[in-house]
Amino acid sequence: MDIYELLRFLPHRYPFLLIDRILEADEKRFRALKNVTFNEPQFQGHFPGYPIMPGVLLLEAMAQASVAVVVRRPEFKPGMLVFLAGVEGARFRKPVVPGDTLLLEGELLGYRQGVGKVRVGAWVEGELKAEAVLSFVLRAGQEGGAA
Repeated sequence: MDIYELLRFLPHRYPFLLIDRILEADEKRFRALKNVTFNEPQFQGHFPGYPIMPGVLLLEAMAQASVAVVVRRPEFKPGMLVFLAGVEGARFRKPVVPGDTLLLEGELLGYRQGVGKVRVGAWVEGELKAEAVLSFVLRAGQEGGAA
């Protein structure tokens, strides 16, 4: 799924679209990429001189990547929205810095009646940088989807 297909499911736009590509996804698992560049707006003020990606943006990137499994579920219909509903056990292991390429990998833990959970990890060159269990809720909405 390239950026143009992502834009069909995620209503996010600059500067809030935080993933670049879905490498693979099915109804249970996904892998996505996010290229971290110095030109991103958060690096102007987040630890100037030693820019690191804020943890909340890492969580948002993980949530956006998680939409890849949700849109493949039979319950998902065009026009539905996916909202982040909870964060459990979030851990930020090592800093993510400009120049890193994040590999976001996750799996669906459970889904029932429009509510689900995914376990997601953010990796750089084989090293775990962040992880969390994210809850989401699927709701009727306008065109597109969100995390």
